[in-house]
Amino acid sequence: MTAPLSVEIDHSARVQLRGAAGSVIVGNPAIADVTVVDANTLYIVGKGYGVTEVVAVDGIGRILFQNQVVVTAGNTGMVRVWRGAQPTDMACAASCAPSIRSPAADGAAPTP
Repeated sequence: MTAPLSVEIDHSARVQLRGAAGSVIVGNPAIADVTVVDANTLYIVGKGYGVTEVVAVDGIGRILFQNQVVVTAGNTGMVRVWRGAQPTDMACAASCAPSIRSPAADGAAPTP
C-alpha cells in the first residue's frame, strides 16, 4: 500500500502521472482540490483539515494515481496565542498577524 500524501493546508503537492489523465476524482473537495496542469501533471491543494482520496484515471478507466491525501496544519511561521480559553493563530514572518485560516477557528483540536 502506498503511503498517504501529506499536504499542508493552503499549500500544494505536485503529482506526475505515468499516463494522460482522462478524469480526476476527489473524494471530499472541502479537504483537497486538484488542478490539472497538463495531461500528466496534477497539483493537489490542501483546502481543509482531514483525509480524502484522489484518483486519476486515463481515457479508458485505468487507474493512473490513487492515494489518500492527508491535509495537515503547517507549523512553519505559525504561533497560537491563548487569551483565556480563546485561541488565535498568528502567521509570523518579520511580524505577526492573525491567520485568515486557523485550525482553532475551524474547530480543530489545538496543536501542542
